[in-house]
Amino acid sequence: MNLPMLLNEMPCVVMFIGIYFSISVHRSTAQHSRPLWDSHHGQLQIDYEDHPDEPTMEPICWPYFDPEYETLSQRINPPRVVIDNRSCEKCSLVKVDSANKHGSLLEVVQVLTDLDLVITKAYISSDGGWFMDVFHVTDQLGNKLTDERLIEYIQQTLGAKRIGETHEVKTCLGRTVGVQSIAEHTAIELIATDRPGLLSEISAVLTGLGCNVVAAEVWTHNSRVACVVYVTDKTIRGPIEDSQRLNLIKEQLGNVLKAKEDVKGARTDFSIGLTHTERRLHQMMFADRDYERSSPYCMDKPKISIENCVEKGYSVVSIRSKDRPKLLFDTVCTLTDMQYVVFHATIDSDGPNAIQEYYIRHMDGCTLDTEGEKRRVIKCLEAAIERRVSQGIRLELCTSDRVGLLSDITRIFRENGLSVTRADVNTQGDKAVNAFFVTDASGGPVDMKTVEAVRNEIGRQILQVKDVPRLGGSTYVGDGPGKLGFSFGNLLRLQWERFSSNLGLVKPCS
Repeated sequence: MNLPMLLNEMPCVVMFIGIYFSISVHRSTAQHSRPLWDSHHGQLQIDYEDHPDEPTMEPICWPYFDPEYETLSQRINPPRVVIDNRSCEKCSLVKVDSANKHGSLLEVVQVLTDLDLVITKAYISSDGGWFMDVFHVTDQLGNKLTDERLIEYIQQTLGAKRIGETHEVKTCLGRTVGVQSIAEHTAIELIATDRPGLLSEISAVLTGLGCNVVAAEVWTHNSRVACVVYVTDKTIRGPIEDSQRLNLIKEQLGNVLKAKEDVKGARTDFSIGLTHTERRLHQMMFADRDYERSSPYCMDKPKISIENCVEKGYSVVSIRSKDRPKLLFDTVCTLTDMQYVVFHATIDSDGPNAIQEYYIRHMDGCTLDTEGEKRRVIKCLEAAIERRVSQGIRLELCTSDRVGLLSDITRIFRENGLSVTRADVNTQGDKAVNAFFVTDASGGPVDMKTVEAVRNEIGRQILQVKDVPRLGGSTYVGDGPGKLGFSFGNLLRLQWERFSSNLGLVKPCS
């Protein structure tokens, strides 16, 4: 037998060995026993010779599997990643071929989106146990991928991973992406009913307990807030490991999160291991069932339909929505965490709108046969798309980092009647680089006089304004480049929808 044939047969050999080899244990109350090996049956038997008359149980056998069997096919056929800059004039083609496993598609999309790359088109096929994808990719400035370190990072992260070779890389937006140490910080997960000033209260409690916030991400959706905060001890600048102190942090944060007439309640947990923050936020809000309500202020609601392709045995999920960064990640993440497998897909977002089509089955091989199951998937996808669509104006802060900075900034927001609907808090070296989306306390547009007062108090060069609508039909883009904000017509429509919804004249989106 030649080497290729041997490698192809190896999984079967391992499976056969795993099924044949078993361990049999006879249990009694005796404390002294003599192990025997039955070479004929390949079983380990324990003979309790001190009490031969006591009743024994029947042998319990279970198969033995090599712990490395699960990754055997990946090691025999390592993923092949190619960055093609020749085939297309406007973008780079990222081609990934590998043995398929659940979550392969999400892993690729997650790596590309974490690098601030834009996926304009994608063709996905993972039928027959093999995963073959082609992504049309540019950076957020519309350029091809030409940075050798970036290309090497993609190939290394998605391809055959070798220990000790992973490095950090900077994206086109200046962010540093790379492997983080689990031991660097303590991760806190919070979920509760949203209210104005809540982020200020949370950060004040953490500062008072001697915690330094090094990073945080906050999402709000359907009156709920989910937050992942990474903290260190302010003295040693390392993780907090004392159990009594952790219990105190959990108790005091729990007191802050409590709200009257809160049906769903609030939760505070410490996450274990290194997690992907945005995926974790999706999982937290999904577990909190935020999809059961529809947002009353949905202005660009996605159009989602599900049909069954009987002859092929797939359920076809079609999504049409306004395009935005990380849209593909949000939908793929939701399908994956709902235990659906994407066998084929086509993605086209080269324009203001995005069209996504997925051919899926549940992990048990079943399609979506009932109307109830289809409605649930549609609502979950709608929620996943809406979570990242932030209301309000964007404020960007860049200044020297220090303990208590987030507490001071959010306190000023609260004192001036600003409510944070989404936040992205990061530390880059000795600099704090934060982004906040804010509305007024009732969720409406912010008076620009209030924003200017806040900037004067914090520092006009420290706090920059982005994506702000200006009355008179034109758009005020703030203090730097950014996407266009809401138009005057959209502002009027938003106010009318809120007013009409309160009077029952306009029904909320469903």
